[in-house]
Amino acid sequence: MADRYVLAVDQGTTSTRSLVFDRGGRMVAVRQREHRQYFPRPGWVEHDPMEIWANTQRTAAQVLGDIGSAGDVVALGIANQRETTVVWDRETGRPVLRALVWQDTRTADLVTELAARPDAALVEERSGMAIAGYFSGPRLRWILDSVPRARERAERGELLFGTMETWLIWNLTGGPDGGVHVTDVTNASRTLLMDVRTCRWDPDLLAFFGIPAAMLPEIRPSVGLLGVATALSPAIPITGALGDQQAALFGQACFAPGEAKCTYGTGSFLLQNTGEELVHTRSGSISTVAYQLAGEPVHYALEGSVAVAGALVQWLRDGLGLIGSAAEVETLARTVGDNGGCYVVPAFSGLLAPHWRGEARGLVAGLTSYVTKGHLARAVLEATGWQTRDVVRAMAADSGLSLPALRVDGGMTTNNLLMQFIADALDTPVVRPMVGETVSLGAAYAAGLAVGVWSDIEALRRNWHRAAQWTPTPARARALSDEYPKWERAVQLSIAWGAP
Repeated sequence: MADRYVLAVDQGTTSTRSLVFDRGGRMVAVRQREHRQYFPRPGWVEHDPMEIWANTQRTAAQVLGDIGSAGDVVALGIANQRETTVVWDRETGRPVLRALVWQDTRTADLVTELAARPDAALVEERSGMAIAGYFSGPRLRWILDSVPRARERAERGELLFGTMETWLIWNLTGGPDGGVHVTDVTNASRTLLMDVRTCRWDPDLLAFFGIPAAMLPEIRPSVGLLGVATALSPAIPITGALGDQQAALFGQACFAPGEAKCTYGTGSFLLQNTGEELVHTRSGSISTVAYQLAGEPVHYALEGSVAVAGALVQWLRDGLGLIGSAAEVETLARTVGDNGGCYVVPAFSGLLAPHWRGEARGLVAGLTSYVTKGHLARAVLEATGWQTRDVVRAMAADSGLSLPALRVDGGMTTNNLLMQFIADALDTPVVRPMVGETVSLGAAYAAGLAVGVWSDIEALRRNWHRAAQWTPTPARARALSDEYPKWERAVQLSIAWGAP
């Protein structure tokens, strides 16, 4: 029997990658292409959807050519940067403006206005999430209000809305010539427009945000047939789609309630599976959809999103010039035994989970003449660990679920000092898998599961193997627990500093 492969498209914030995986979950080929970042005004972040579509076509064609047996690729799965918002013309396939990226903060005033409405509680009650500029609903409203004639054209069905997987699926399946306009439940759950219990667009939420239903994609399960990618040669069924962080949860085989993963990249994103139960949040985590298999109930998760993790190391490198490469931060941090009483709160554009304070601003607290660049480097790394502890505490308060271990992935997991700090700060083992490409692997798993490359969830569990583990040190865990209030005070200072 010929090998059966699965193609995954990982459409990320800085690049688009196409990868091919075999039945063992091993990556056999990969191609990647970066796209340009646009910053037209302070706080505005944009991407060119046409460039991303071109990069998707190019990398997919290249990787299919690389394996030399494209006919054995039986399914395509897509993982995408979530909340990034695209609106385009149904007839021409041209976007009405560049995509508004999840990092974009232009909707701050609109969010404040919407949150002050007397019926604002409806949003969290139905969507599971509070009104915030992080989600795509406010961005879509901004486009309809700001682009000439966009609202009237959207009401007539001339304009279509989607997050990146919707945009790519529409183009892959024909674009203006019969393209399929769909999204999956995980991406739909990030809009503030979907009822998180029924997984349908909610008429009251659409009315609240002023969004015409005619421009919205059909919501589908994450695992199941979404369309056929006729733009590729040979054509491949698209049978999986997940937002990138849900894809990482899937790729990490976190299928049981309580199991959790955290992806450490530009930001950090921690998701904990809560099973078929929707957990009501009170402590700053988000109730979101984890995934749905066709014909089965939705599985939910709690999420804690942190805007700045690896980006803080980049700031140390590019903004301050204290290191020449990101990898050097660990070497510099190891020149000292602790942070010297120094704490860095990286609220460069406010704080996300569990605080959700857009007015917060970054600060360095506890400076004395004793503090060296080594202490500052250590404080930079520890900021990611402290933020992880903030999120885990909020989730525990909301769900009551224990955290048996934290599965980790992303570029920062090569930093042993940071991983050990997180294990000690959480007093929980931190585990890294053999396959580090968990977002792409999760998209491949979803697609392959739908067509029988893998028989069931348990087959995916058997593919997961540990590469490294950091075990908490009891004495260090106790010391960090005593130190944690200092971090909390620094966070409160950052919030107070940015207050009007």
